[in-house]
Amino acid sequence: MKQVGVYGWGIVAPRSPDMESFARNLESSESWLSPFDGFGPDPFLVGQPAFDFERYRDWIEERFPPNRYPQLRSKMDPTTLYAIGAFIQSLEQNPGIEKVLQELGPAAHVYIGTGLGALPTLHDASLSLDRAQRDWDRFWAHPDRCQALRAYRDDPEGMSEEVPPDPSREIEDDFERVDAMRRWNAFWAARSDALQEYLADLAAIEAISVAGEVEAGKMKVLRMKEKEKSRLQERWGAPPPPWTQVTTNVLWNIANTPASQVSMLGRITGLAFAPVAACSTFGVSLKLAVDAIRRGEARAVVVGATDPPPHPLIVGGFYRGRVLAADRQVSKPLTGLRGTHVAGGSVVWVVGDREFMEARGFSPLGMEPVSVGVSSDADHIITPSREGPTHAIQQALKDGGVQPAEVASWDLHATATPGDYLEVETLRGVLPEDVLVTARKGTFGHGMSAGGGWELTAQYLGMARGALYPTPLSRSELNAQIGEMHESFVFDEACPAPRRPMGKLSMGIGGVNACVLSRPLAT
Repeated sequence: MKQVGVYGWGIVAPRSPDMESFARNLESSESWLSPFDGFGPDPFLVGQPAFDFERYRDWIEERFPPNRYPQLRSKMDPTTLYAIGAFIQSLEQNPGIEKVLQELGPAAHVYIGTGLGALPTLHDASLSLDRAQRDWDRFWAHPDRCQALRAYRDDPEGMSEEVPPDPSREIEDDFERVDAMRRWNAFWAARSDALQEYLADLAAIEAISVAGEVEAGKMKVLRMKEKEKSRLQERWGAPPPPWTQVTTNVLWNIANTPASQVSMLGRITGLAFAPVAACSTFGVSLKLAVDAIRRGEARAVVVGATDPPPHPLIVGGFYRGRVLAADRQVSKPLTGLRGTHVAGGSVVWVVGDREFMEARGFSPLGMEPVSVGVSSDADHIITPSREGPTHAIQQALKDGGVQPAEVASWDLHATATPGDYLEVETLRGVLPEDVLVTARKGTFGHGMSAGGGWELTAQYLGMARGALYPTPLSRSELNAQIGEMHESFVFDEACPAPRRPMGKLSMGIGGVNACVLSRPLAT
């Protein structure tokens, strides 16, 4: 069976714009969380990614025309920019690996997934559309442009349809008055005779077709259409149609965009796609990469996960899901179980066939990923089961040829919710009492897809330096019931890293589980 190694990695995380700062910050047991204030003053702490895309300008401008960098800045969501930054970092540890990824052609792949996707872009686009739609409806619902409204006002009883309440009536609540006006204008705009005339003229303009030579004719038709549409707008004095106010960035920032942008910037021509598996995304991406390498379909794979910065939609959604801490205090896993903290950022690794990569002089990093077990709970959308994670752990042990007693350390998914107790109980159903357990979401928060990659990278960095990094958890804070079940944890001081296999479990929304088993590199 082919061995797989890690040959490059990059990080964007809270307080950590790169690998160097990430490793340095891990040496302290302090939390990296900070106040959110995304709703104005609010009760939440989050993990705000430290990131400046300007850092990568020189790298991009050395390889692409001058317009590429500003194009990326203006069109790409932070989710994609984080992944690009982490990818560029991943080329730094083994100089020359960028060229090999290009030379491999279809034997170099890119698997970079996301958890919640490009929410900042979608949020802003939705607000723009909402404003445009309200202006549009108000214009066409005016009595001067709506014969049906004029007729209704002359004879309210003659209307066969049910008409929304008139917003001009006395409505004390401001929000109710705004909603009433929205419904009123939308109703009458849909019955505007002037709008139907406008749309008929617009349809005639849009029906103009390309004639003759396609390339030359295409540009001529586009210019003609834009000119005629401008005249139409001037004639009616209408606001821009709402469909013209939706940014094309909605299209450029779909789930596969981080992977596709990395493939373009790295000139990697093999398969590029986005595995999406909630909190297990990084582990699932790694499994797909290991499998592709061992099947001989790829020699190297860029794997990763990326998340948007904390956003009101994300924080609010997590809060309504009853899994978010909301007292502006750090909620540490395995303690009071008050909830988790939202975080954003990215993690990217370059993994490859060890024989192939090391024959070209590349040195592996951290540890060796031996196996990845994956499973589904087939049960609850949020609350993990016992069976699903157990299957993932057992599969990883079996595929890696590792006995439970050989496992020295284990990193939990541990979200500081009541699920922590069940996770430790599940772990103890498989592994012995002396396994040394870590839980790190109290450090950098919960990146929906990237968090598992941060935790795995911390595990690999710890093994490389021979010591497991401390966590924010103090011995006195350990939940009493969890402490009765298991005693061996990494607390707020570093401890030696046993040179034996280590595991890391991630569990995701929808019951997707990924268990990564790794072993020390041979010395």
